[in-house]
Parts: sequence; structure tokens; C-alpha cells
Amino acid sequence: MNWNEAIEQTLRTTKANINRFKDQYPHVSHGDGKYQLVNHTDWTEGFWSGILWLSYEYSKDSDIHRAAVSNIQSFTERLRLESCLEHHDIGFLYSLSALAAWIIDGEESARQTALQAADLLLKRWRPSAQIIQAWGSEGDVENGGRIIIDCLMNLPLLYWASEQTGDPQYAAIARKHADKSRRFLVRGDDSSYHTFYFCSESGESIRGGTHQGYQDGSTWTRGQAWGIYGFALAYRYFREPAYLETAKRMAHYFISNLPEDLVAYWDFDVPQSEDTPRDSSASAIAACGILELIEHLDAADPARQIFLLFAERSMSSMVNAYFTAGNPSEEGFLRHGSYFVRGGIAPDDFVIWGDYFFLEALMRLGGYASGYWYER
Repeated sequence: MNWNEAIEQTLRTTKANINRFKDQYPHVSHGDGKYQLVNHTDWTEGFWSGILWLSYEYSKDSDIHRAAVSNIQSFTERLRLESCLEHHDIGFLYSLSALAAWIIDGEESARQTALQAADLLLKRWRPSAQIIQAWGSEGDVENGGRIIIDCLMNLPLLYWASEQTGDPQYAAIARKHADKSRRFLVRGDDSSYHTFYFCSESGESIRGGTHQGYQDGSTWTRGQAWGIYGFALAYRYFREPAYLETAKRMAHYFISNLPEDLVAYWDFDVPQSEDTPRDSSASAIAACGILELIEHLDAADPARQIFLLFAERSMSSMVNAYFTAGNPSEEGFLRHGSYFVRGGIAPDDFVIWGDYFFLEALMRLGGYASGYWYER
């Protein structure tokens, strides 16, 4: 597979989208190939920023760089106002925007914005439950003691902040949350819960559940992919063997439960038919996580070849059958992503995180940039 050809096509789409989106941010499409645009009110704005930075790293195109730089101010202003930030996805927002700008351009103001974002994420630590609260304000009746597996991808912002400041508190809290996630979100058969509830006062475990999966005991495929990547990144920072082993186990489970074309259905346990929605974004995230994981495995580990074959074959499958490949009527890269199937929200559409991780996987396979989850 010529990964460069696919990257070049994403660049053409991205340059067209810069003119289409202007100062707004793509979220999901609704059956027409066109992205719904939002004004810094959601958890997904960082993915467009991340696409711009990856595209610039590959192309060195000054127009793409200008677009990437120009939106940093809106992230800074959102942080100043703490607007729509009562959730843990601060890492998704600021790792792929301000932190990316620091990594690539060495821009000190972007570094400061990323550190301030880490401070805000740290405020979501609940000492009594020993968790980073996923959603809502402290004391929220429904969500006060709730974690979700997605948060593993927000933790790298805290790991980085400890490295930058020399303050161990950021990493210590992130590590405690990762340990809790490993213990309660990952099940004995290496599948995962989407979410877990604890008593917000005592920290006592209550139950596992789901928000976007098929049912409480099922395995939401995007959540399993977050787990693979999140624990692989935790291992990169902490070198804790348990994180590496967990990432490997979750990766084996993901691969062994895929359909023939290696593109996941939206939940591993949902009854499958011709009409069952896929979630191409889950396979793109898993490919990125597995390519990260491979970097940490011994050369003699037989899992390396299994994992590399999965990443190459699943991405080839998506390039050949799910990639828009220059259709001017479509604004995304990767067809057949799903957002919230049970809720009827974008069940078979473009999703901006799917586009981001698809491009990141292409870049990794091509030997280019590996995303903005750590300094290189």
C-alpha cells in the first residue's frame, strides 16, 4: 500500500475544508457528507486542529500552517472563560491544538495554554473516589463518581505537564486514575466496560455500564480502542509492565473479534446483519494504538508481527473501501464512522475523530509524525 498517496489525498480535502470551515470546527455529518460545524462548544474541536498540524508536518504547506496557528487563540480564549469544559476531554482538546503548536513551533504561549489546560483537568480529580470525574460538576448525582474509558487518552496531557514543570502531582494523579481504570474498566476476558460508577464519597465500586455501547455488559468497540491506545501511552511514560500487558491483551481481543475486512462494528456484542453500523473510527484508533504498542515490544515478541499485520491490513481495507479518495461532495476522509448509534446521532457518517486517527495512522505507517500525545 502506498500510504503517501492516501496522505496526499487527505491534504487536498483538508485544504478545501480550510476554506469551507473558516473559524468553525467540524463535528459529525448527518448523511449528506457535509460536516456539522460547531463554535467551540463540544469535545471534538481538537481533532480538526490535530489534522491541520499533521498535515503541515507532512507538507510544510504555509497555508495549512497559517490555519493551524490561527485557531490556537480560540482554544486559549475558551480556556480563559472555562466555556463548556466541565468534562475530562480537555486532553483531546488541548493535546491536539496548543500542545501540538508547542511541539512543532516551540511557541511558548501555546505551551502555557497547554499547561493551564492540564491544571483545569487536574481540578477534576476527586480524592475521595480516587478518580478523575468524567462528566459534570463535582457532586453531580449521576456523574459524581463516574469514569469512562475515553479518559485514558486525556491523561497524556497530565503526564506531559509533569515532565514540563517538574511537578510530580500531575503524573501521580494520572497514574492513579489509569490504575483504577485498569482494575475496573478492563474485564477478565480482556474486553472492557465503557463506564464505571463509584460512590463519590467513599470510593466504593458500584457497577460497570455503558453510555454509547449496545448494553451495559457489552464491549463498545471505540472504547476498546481507547483502552489499547491509552494504556500503550501510559506505558510510554511510566514503563509499568502492567500497562503494556493490558494494552496487548486488549489489542488481541479487538483483533480477534473483528469481521473479515477488519473494520469494527460499533459494538462487539451487537447482533450483526448487513444493516448493522460499523465504526471505522474504532479501527483507526486501534491501528494508532497498536502502532504505538509495537514500539514498546521486544523484537522477539511474536505479537509484533500479528499487530503490524493488523495495522497494515485494516488500514489498507479502509483506504480501499472506506476512504473518500477525493470525492468533492464529501468533507471527511473516512466513511462509516458512528457516534452514538443507540441515540440515533450520526450512526453511519463522518466523525472528525475518525478522520484524525485515520490520518495519524497513515502518518505512522508512512514513517512520519506520530501525533501529539507526547514530545518527540
